[in-house]
Amino acid sequence: MADGTLITCQEVVEVVTDYVERRMSPEDVATFEAHLDLCAGCKWYVEQMRITIATVGRIDEADVPDEMRDTLMTAFRGRTRGV
Repeated sequence: MADGTLITCQEVVEVVTDYVERRMSPEDVATFEAHLDLCAGCKWYVEQMRITIATVGRIDEADVPDEMRDTLMTAFRGRTRGV
């Protein structure tokens, strides 16, 4: 990603966690943020990810009812790549 070219929205989705958790090189951050400067949808997506990570980070596993955990796990297991 650090070759100076712009990245696609799909690539933003693929590396957003690395960006939010500050695990990118400065060059990759610059490329990522250049995309955000041009794409309001991705900018919104990154903000939603930040909010989600901040919120979920405050939820302890014991706070999630067993039935909800089972429902979520079933949904995640049933999800296919590329969807």
